[in-house]
Amino acid sequence: MDKLEKPLDAWRDELSDEQFHVCRLGGTERAFTGKYHADKTPGVYHCACCDAALFDSEAKFDSGTGWPSYYQPASNSAIASRDDFSHGMHRIEVLCAKCDAHLGHLFPDGPKPTGLRYCINSASLKLKPRQ
Repeated sequence: MDKLEKPLDAWRDELSDEQFHVCRLGGTERAFTGKYHADKTPGVYHCACCDAALFDSEAKFDSGTGWPSYYQPASNSAIASRDDFSHGMHRIEVLCAKCDAHLGHLFPDGPKPTGLRYCINSASLKLKPRQ
């Protein structure tokens, strides 16, 4: 996958204030406030920055945390990760593999079949419903 790189000012011009804060500055939306936390529409969730397919609604589950949660990405190449030591703890940050947008974090407390929970900010996503 070819990387999409843009100056921060270009992202600022293209994204809403919330999307820019979350995706480009590593922010987090408040729990239970995001557009997709309780959405059950069948479809594919794409990156709000670059439109890469990230998660399928088939892998979405209600984690009770207030953020959209998925037990696996749409493909193994869709997601990148790195260690995050902010806020005095160690977490795994989840990024869009194409544009490095901050999406959320990965936790080892999800359901079968993977046991993983991709805890993702709604602001980093846009849903394309299935026809």
